Amino acid sequence: MTGTPEDEVLHRIDNGVAWITLNRPEAMNAVTRDQRERIIALLDEASADPGVRAVVVTATGKGFCAGADLRGGSAPAGERVAGDVARMIRLGAQRLITAVLDCEKPVLAAVNGTAAGIGAHLALACDLVIAAEPARFIEVFVRRGLVPDGGGAYLLPRLVGPQKAKELMFFGDAVPAVEAERLGLVNLVVPAEELEATARAWAERLAQGPTRALAMTKQLVNASLDGDRAAALAAEATAQEINMTTADANEGVAGFVERRTPKYLGR
Repeated sequence: MTGTPEDEVLHRIDNGVAWITLNRPEAMNAVTRDQRERIIALLDEASADPGVRAVVVTATGKGFCAGADLRGGSAPAGERVAGDVARMIRLGAQRLITAVLDCEKPVLAAVNGTAAGIGAHLALACDLVIAAEPARFIEVFVRRGLVPDGGGAYLLPRLVGPQKAKELMFFGDAVPAVEAERLGLVNLVVPAEELEATARAWAERLAQGPTRALAMTKQLVNASLDGDRAAALAAEATAQEINMTTADANEGVAGFVERRTPKYLGR
């Protein structure tokens, strides 16, 4: 039985943190088209909502996300023609990953279990990743005779380097959480029972930070991997110029001068 998108992607805002929770545990949270569209919409809403200052993406059950559930949408009518697959990927998996990368708030993945295929890429696109000890990351595409999509060949080399990325993608072996942390795919590994509390602590700390400065820092770091030094330094200077007009920047400087802890409002 299929639920509504609101049932299958839970959403709440708590202490400035938007929690986006995949909720199809019976399918290991394989993501359907409707779920994908709801996640994208919620990330867009988080960017625009001044009351949201950080985002957590997590899931219920034993799996974080087992990849794309191709059964979750209607089959295309008629004969497939050249360009159909590329369009499907561009409008589907790539939009999902781009929504995470472009979200104007820091996005934290709390990976409770297996993250495979697009599910792995959903986690790795996040700014910070906390994994429960039972979690595993699998570049499952090669097992199906497929090329990695959803930004995998873009994300993975930037995290682990091209040689290791090719090893993971060529063999499709499961990477346990502890190994993922060693490789730099994960920031922190915790016991399963501590995952939610740890994610909440990190996210609420982010939510108390200078939100606009964090947004521009995220943008600078992501862009730095694609451009040259001159472009990166120019973007950095421009970002700081803009950031110095924010109330939080003024508060941060005032706190330093007055030897007190600044109180950031996200503005």
